Amino acid sequence: MSTVPAEAVGPLMRGVAVLRALSDADGRLSLGELVRTTGLARSTVDRVAATLARMGYVRLDAPAVTLAPRLMELANAYLGALRLPALLGPGAVRLAEELDESVSLAVPDGDGIRFVHQSTRRRAMSLTFRIGDLLPAERTAPGPLFAAHWTPGQWAAWHERRATDPEGLGFPGVPPVAGDQGERFAQRAERARTEGSAVDDQLIEPGLIAVAVPLRDPAGIPLCALSVVSHTSRHSAASLRESVLPRLRATAAAMEAELARPTGPTGPAGTARAEGPPAPQAGPTAPARTAGPPAPQAGPTAPARTAGPPAPQAGPTAPALAAWTSASKQELGADFVESLARGLTVLTAFGPGRAELTLSAVAEATGLPRATARRALITLDHLGLVATEGRAFRLTPRVLALGCPPLSRTTLSDIAAPHLATLVRRVHDSASLAVLDGDAIQYTARVATTRIMSVNITLGTRFPAYAAAMGRVLLADLPAPQRAERLGRTALPALTPRTVTSPAVLAGLLDEVAAQGCALVDEELEEGLRSLAVPVRDAAGRAVAAVNVAMHTTRRTLAECRAELLPELRATAAAIEADLHVVNRFRRSSAV
Repeated sequence: MSTVPAEAVGPLMRGVAVLRALSDADGRLSLGELVRTTGLARSTVDRVAATLARMGYVRLDAPAVTLAPRLMELANAYLGALRLPALLGPGAVRLAEELDESVSLAVPDGDGIRFVHQSTRRRAMSLTFRIGDLLPAERTAPGPLFAAHWTPGQWAAWHERRATDPEGLGFPGVPPVAGDQGERFAQRAERARTEGSAVDDQLIEPGLIAVAVPLRDPAGIPLCALSVVSHTSRHSAASLRESVLPRLRATAAAMEAELARPTGPTGPAGTARAEGPPAPQAGPTAPARTAGPPAPQAGPTAPARTAGPPAPQAGPTAPALAAWTSASKQELGADFVESLARGLTVLTAFGPGRAELTLSAVAEATGLPRATARRALITLDHLGLVATEGRAFRLTPRVLALGCPPLSRTTLSDIAAPHLATLVRRVHDSASLAVLDGDAIQYTARVATTRIMSVNITLGTRFPAYAAAMGRVLLADLPAPQRAERLGRTALPALTPRTVTSPAVLAGLLDEVAAQGCALVDEELEEGLRSLAVPVRDAAGRAVAAVNVAMHTTRRTLAECRAELLPELRATAAAIEADLHVVNRFRRSSAV
């Protein structure tokens, strides 16, 4: 790494080192392991971890530090500014469905590639890369497409990296492989230049094959690569290329046309450019420019965030960040590193419509003093997270290294679990999350309370949706025709003397649940069991799951359930939704 600039912010550099170590370790390390991995003092790691926890970027479960879903807002800032996933993701999904193979989008990052979108096929033998994974260019299909346009300096940097790390140990996303691929890779790059496509024939790992084509800017330089990924039980590398290449090229042409549409001020379709040669250092005198529009909200039903700093805004609300960091410093004292919090927040000033910003625009969007924003940008540039061109700053793909690979595989159950645990500590009864599966609900996350008499349900348990509180919440969210069709086809046997078995009565109850946003079921599923549930909604407002608190009927009256439990349940659902919306902005979480 180059010499550290004199004005670099040391705490910000140390905080980034901790986040990178956690990301490389699949999202979780003990405090002691962080000390050994980063080389930082234990007191420093403690303060960094406390600050990141205050921001909502990690969870502290002593002695472990775990990446938290909200950290994905850093990756989302880059992906939103890049715009490739938003513009091209739907086309990649259609291609994956048509070919019945996994499809990826990747951008160049130095002498490697990073994935920015995945459209996978659900099979027992699943093929997928994590969004944000950095792979060595020479072991991928997209790599030769980008290397075909490398400068002599980039080739020299590649040879230097190969000499110092011949097995690729610096790429945690792939298994290490020994051997000199220099000559072969140069030949593959030249072939990619002439043929306009490239193949990975089991270079990542045995059995995995891929074919890629470039998506070029108007000057003919690849902005990203579109890949189809399969395995040798379905194709050979040659047969995969033969079967998918025509459709792959047609899709790439349509995507290039989409990128060429002049819809933004920062390049074709407002797209930030992927990282090529090393960027110059951040200068000290970037002049002012008006900030872009504020970042869009996660969706119409996204709740206000209750933890961490406020999102940067363009305009008069931006000073809220300074107020939040000051309040956090007063509350936590030395355990809160204000310069780290402010420096990371600079990354979130970027986003859709704000792919490139001047120093003044960053300061305005975050509410930070210009001098503070300038030092943060200098530091982030030194770390390779920000690049400069003239007076403008932009994020680089390296931002995805800050937690995106492990968090991009976060499931809804993973997101819900810590919030359910908090709920159980507050109400002293068991809490669960379930999804609708046909005419039943299936439990996918659960935290039990410690009682002699408690509700005992295991993960994977299925109950009839019509008789369960969580089932009624999910049925009530269905469009009226679907709801009527389900009630018409489903038998409604009495599970207890209290079970509602009349379709007409149940339909009326579901209307009430839809209007009230909650369901309270009393001894209909099992005698003595009382359950209150509320929905968990995605960014589009659709109920994708439900959370409940279940107890014996002697624990609380029906009125006490509504008065005491309902506010707690709704707060828990809002917290789960906030995390879900951040994680799912450019991908979709599975239930389990």
